[in-house]
Amino acid sequence: MSTSMPSQRLLLLIPPLTQLNTPYPSTAYLTGFLQSRNIAAEQADLGIEMVLRLFSRAGLTRVFADIRTLDDDLPSEAIAMLAMEQAYLDQVEPVVSFLQGKTPGAAARMIQAGVLPQGPRFRGRTKFAKSVPLEDRAKQWATLYLEDLADLVQATVSPHFSLSRYAEQVATSTSSFDGMIDALDAVPTITDEFMLEALQAHLDRVTPTLICLSVPFPGNLYGAFRIAQAIKRRQPDLPIALGGGYANTELRRVADPRVFDYVDFITLDDGERPLLSLIEHLSGLRRRNALCRTFYRDKGTVRFSDDPSASDFSMDEIGCPTYRGLKLDRYLTILDSINPMHRLWSEGHWNKLTVAHGCYWKQCTFCDVGLNYIGRYEMTPTDRLIGQIEQLIAETGRRGFHFVDEAAPPAALKSLALALLERKIEIAWWGNIRFEEAFSPDLCRLLAASGCIAVTAGLEAASDRLLEKMKKGITVDRTALVAAAFRDAGILVHAYLMYGFPSETVQETVDSLERVRQLVAADLIQSAFWHRFTATAHSPVGLDPASHGLRIIGPEFQGFAENDLRHRDRTSETPQWVGEGLRRSMLNFLENRGLDMDVRDWFEQRAPKPRVSTRWVTGLLKNRCSVDNPQAERRIVWLGGKPVHESAGKKTRLVLSGPSGDCTITLNPQQAKWLDHLIMQCTPHTAPLHSYPLLRDAQSSFPGGTPAFNTFIETPSWKKARAAGLLLV
Repeated sequence: MSTSMPSQRLLLLIPPLTQLNTPYPSTAYLTGFLQSRNIAAEQADLGIEMVLRLFSRAGLTRVFADIRTLDDDLPSEAIAMLAMEQAYLDQVEPVVSFLQGKTPGAAARMIQAGVLPQGPRFRGRTKFAKSVPLEDRAKQWATLYLEDLADLVQATVSPHFSLSRYAEQVATSTSSFDGMIDALDAVPTITDEFMLEALQAHLDRVTPTLICLSVPFPGNLYGAFRIAQAIKRRQPDLPIALGGGYANTELRRVADPRVFDYVDFITLDDGERPLLSLIEHLSGLRRRNALCRTFYRDKGTVRFSDDPSASDFSMDEIGCPTYRGLKLDRYLTILDSINPMHRLWSEGHWNKLTVAHGCYWKQCTFCDVGLNYIGRYEMTPTDRLIGQIEQLIAETGRRGFHFVDEAAPPAALKSLALALLERKIEIAWWGNIRFEEAFSPDLCRLLAASGCIAVTAGLEAASDRLLEKMKKGITVDRTALVAAAFRDAGILVHAYLMYGFPSETVQETVDSLERVRQLVAADLIQSAFWHRFTATAHSPVGLDPASHGLRIIGPEFQGFAENDLRHRDRTSETPQWVGEGLRRSMLNFLENRGLDMDVRDWFEQRAPKPRVSTRWVTGLLKNRCSVDNPQAERRIVWLGGKPVHESAGKKTRLVLSGPSGDCTITLNPQQAKWLDHLIMQCTPHTAPLHSYPLLRDAQSSFPGGTPAFNTFIETPSWKKARAAGLLLV
C-alpha cells in the first residue's frame, strides 16, 4: 500500500441476522486484514444490536404499544401474550442477562413456576429428564421465552423478523429484483427502526468514507439493502460495497441496474484483494475499469471489472481476524436443543479460523466446486495458524475455536494437533471434515488430545450407489468406521444428510434412514440434519443437468440472483411426505427417542421395508481389525508422561502414564531401554526441528532386529503401550 494514499475509513457491517451466540467471521477476517495494512477499519454486527434493542424493556414497550394500534384481527396467541405484557416486560432484561452469561445464579429462578410467562413455544416442552442439568433447563426455557416474543413480533409488527432465517422469504426466488424493491418501498418495521438506530450511531461515530456490507446468507440480504437505502437517503455520495457468501454464489450474473441505486459495488469471492483494489480506486490510484472481481454501474449499464494482474493474497498474507468492536460479552447463548453436538452452533463464543482455503477434494457433483471459494485450495501454514490462535486468545480471552473450512485436510489437522501439543496450547476446537480413511483411530486420538471436541461432515446419502453418483469418494461402511474412530476418541460427530438426489428412489431413502438410525443408536453420530437436494447453477449437476437425468424448469433469470434451480427428475421424484418423515425422525433421534422403532413408522404414507440388515453397524464394528504395519508411512507420537522404571528381578517394569490412565508392562532391560528412548523421541515438545520417528525406524533400532520387532508388536506389552497413548499417525 502506498504511503501517499489518502486515508480511507471503512465501516464493515454484518446485517441482520446470522447467529446470536457469536459474530459471523466475515468482517473479522477483513477488518484484521485491513488493519494489518494500516487501513482504518471498524466493524459492527447490526443483527445482535437490533435484537438487543428489541429484547429490552424499552424495546418491548414500543412493540406492545405498536401491536395495540393495529386494526387487524390479532391471532389468539398474540391476544394471550398481550394479556401477559407486564410479565414479559419484567422478565426480558433478566432473561437476556442470563443468556449472556452474566447472571448464572439466576438459573433456578428461571424455571420456577410463574416466573417466565409461557406462550405457544412452551407447549409440550415443560418437562425435562432428570439428567438435564439445572442451567440447561433454564437456558432452554429462556430460549423458548425469546422465541415466543420473536413469533409475536413476526405475526404482528414485523413480518420479516425471525431469530433464524431472518427475512429469508424476501431472498427466495430472487431472480428478479422486483421483490426486494417492493419490500424496501414498504414503511420500515419496528425491527428495521431498531437496526437503523444502531446503524446511525456507528455512522456518527466512525464517519466512514466506505461502507462494506457482508451478506453471507439469503437471510442477510433484506437487512443489507434496507441499510443501504437508509444511507443513500442521508448520504447519497457515501460509497457502499456489498460482498460475502450470497454474492459469491447468487450474484455472479447481476445485470439489473436498479440494484446499484442502493449499492455502488458488488465484489465476488475472497474479499481482501477486491476491497484493497476498491480502496485504491477511491483514493485515486486505480481506474474503475481496473477493479478486481467487482460489479458497478456505468451510464445505466452494469459492468464487471477483473484486473488479471490483481492476484489473491495467500493464507500467509491475510493477517489475523480480529473481533475488536464486536463486544463479545453481549452475544446470547440460545439453547433450542440439549443435544450435546447440536448445541455447539448456538451456545458460546467461538473464535473462527480457517485451516485451509477451499476444498482439497472438490469433486462432489452437488457442490459449487468451480467457484473460487471452493476451487482455490491452499493450506494455512501451521505456524501462521498457531500465531492466529495465540493472538485471538490474547484478544478475546476465549479458548474455543471453530475451524470454518469446507473440509479441513487430515494432514493439516495432524500438523495443527502436534503444534498445539508441542507448545502446550490448551484450546477446545471443532470443524468440518470429510469421512475418509485417513481419519484413523490413532489420528482421532491425537486430535482429541489437542482439544478437538467435535467434527461435522457430509455423509449425504447413506447409499453407496448415490455416493458414487455424487463422487463423494467415500462409502457408507467407511463412514461408519471413521465415525466410530471419532466416537472412541471422545469426539462428537454431526452428519449432513441429503435426500432427493437425482435418480434416488424411495427405497434408497428408507434404506438411508435405517442406516442413520443404526448410526445414532450406536452413538457413532450424535446429531444430523436432512436437507432436500437442490440443483445449483454452479455445480456439476446444474451445469450439465441432462447427464444427471434432470430437466431445469426455472426460474428464468431476470437480472438479479441465480443459484437454486427448479428441476424435474426424469427417473424418479421424491414425494413431499418422505421429507417430512425424515425431519420428524431426526428431531426425535436428537433426543434419543424412537431409535427402536421401525423406520417406516415415521412416514405418513406406506413406505417399503428397509433392505438393510438391522445388525449392519454391530457386524461392521465387530469385524474391524487393526494391524500395525512397520512399512506404512506412520510416525510415532506419545501422548503420556515420562515412564517410571521399577526393578523386577532380571526384568524391568515400566509404568506408563497416558491419557487413558496408567498401565504397567514388564520387559527385558534392553527392550525397556529401547522403549524409554522411543517414548522420549516421540513425545511432543518445542525443540527446534523436532520430528517424530517412523515405525520402521523403531523397527530397525529394536534389540534383536526386524524379526524380534515383528514378534514384539504382537505382544500384550506393545498393545498396552498402544492403548496407553503410543500413536501411529
